[in-house]
Amino acid sequence: MSVWIEPLCINCDMCVPECPNTAIFRAEQHYQVDPDLCTECVGFYDKPACIEVCPLDCIKYLPAKPE
Repeated sequence: MSVWIEPLCINCDMCVPECPNTAIFRAEQHYQVDPDLCTECVGFYDKPACIEVCPLDCIKYLPAKPE
């Protein structure tokens, strides 16, 4: 599973250093998450660290993909 960052992201840089998998990167308009690298911080934290530090609450859980 992964998280995603909504377009209302203001590129505040709070989430980038919190990601233990370096899954967050600067895209053309705002930060984005590489879903292949994001593990929702499993094995590192109890909750995704990026969600915890986002001042705008613009980082959300991706819906589960159907099998």
